This record gives sequence, structure tokens and C-alpha cells, in this order.
Amino acid sequence: MLTRVFAVGLLAGLLAGLIVALLQAYTTTPQILEAERFENAPAAAHAAAASAFAPARLILVHDAHEHAETASEWQPSEGPERTLFTAIATIGTAVGFALILIAGMLWSGDRINETNAMAWGAAGFATAGLAPAMGLAPEIPGMMAADLFARQQWWLTTCAATAAALWLFLRAEQPWLRLIAVILLIAPHAIGAPHLGAEASGDLVPAELAARFAATSLAVQATLWIATGYFVGLLWTRIGAGEDSADGL
Repeated sequence: MLTRVFAVGLLAGLLAGLIVALLQAYTTTPQILEAERFENAPAAAHAAAASAFAPARLILVHDAHEHAETASEWQPSEGPERTLFTAIATIGTAVGFALILIAGMLWSGDRINETNAMAWGAAGFATAGLAPAMGLAPEIPGMMAADLFARQQWWLTTCAATAAALWLFLRAEQPWLRLIAVILLIAPHAIGAPHLGAEASGDLVPAELAARFAATSLAVQATLWIATGYFVGLLWTRIGAGEDSADGL
């Protein structure tokens, strides 16, 4: 069984990751490169934009000038090398998603097929992508953002609350448990994600580009979850399928 889990997870992640890496090359990657042109503007312009809001704690999502101070750190060069490492990261993420989906379905006792795995993939996107994005939209280089640790805490809390809420909605039959699910869905957004004050701005990228990137990256993430789920279900029925009768899957 363990061999089957890892084989399906690796193959499903590889196939889904390759497809989405190709999609990224024509969608989010050009937008990131465009944003980096604004981010890598002359240092004087960057300093002027930030100093105007000195009282607020402004943190660039991706500070090119900060990275320039640590030039000794390796990073892939522009062009094919950067594209290759982006694809590797996407495949690694897809493998992780595949293993999560398999583990969740095995633990819940759901039959692993294309339909169920894609439904789990949709739930995964809602949990780790859509729900957090309602408070913290995907950020493009050159945007200002609140403290990183605070954002990470809120993101993790929102994911956990959304996952628990979806489980209660789909699995629980008692009305009071579904009421708890509603509370769990609302609570992180009622508390609110960490943001800079209304008086703080200074983004280095146009708002239109940032909005386009947020929408595109969510679509790409949804594609990654759904594609991973599809290949998990497809491959599970073909790799070691004889184990189903023994395991009751």
C-alpha cells in the first residue's frame, strides 16, 4: 500500500505539475516579470516611495534591493534556468497536494477515483486558496504588505478553520454541527486579515497588474488542485488496482 501511495502521488504530481508549469509560463510568469520591472526601478524612486510613509511598517512582498545586499546568495538566472526551477517547484507542490489528497481519502474511507479525487481537489483549493484569498489576495512582487509572521498565522488559521468547516458541512448530519461550520467559516474573516493602515500605500506596481495577477494566480492554483485530483484518481485505479479488494477501497 505504501508503495502504491508514493507511486501515485509522485506520478500524479509530476503530470499535474508539468501541465500547470506550462500554464504558468504563459500566465503568471509574464506578470511577475512585468512587476519586477517596476520593483527594480532606480533606488532613489524606491526610497522616495517608502520614506513618504515612514510611520507605518511597510514590507515589500519581494524586496529586490534587500536581495541585492545579499548578492552572495545563489539564485537562478533569468530565462530557461529560472523557468526550469519554477517548474520544479510547481511539480514538488503538486506532489505534496497529491499525497495530501490520497491521505485524506484513505483516512476518510472514500473510494479513490477521478470524481472523488477531483472533488477533494476542489475542497483543497477552497481551503488553501479561495478562503485565504478573501482576506489576503495573492501578492505580486513590488506590493507592500503587513508583517509576514502575522500574515502566515492568519493564513494557517483560515485554512484550518475552512477545512474543519467543509468537513462538518459534508460529513455531519446534526444541525448544530453545521452551525459550528458556519461560525468556523466566518470567524477568520470577522477577525480580519493583517493589513497596512488605510493611510499606508506605496506599492511599486500598478493596481491593475496586481489585481490581474491575483485573479490569474487563483485560477492557476485551482487548476493545479483539480488536475492533481484527476490524475490521483486516474492513476490509483490503474496502479496496484488489485489491492482495492484487499483494502476495502
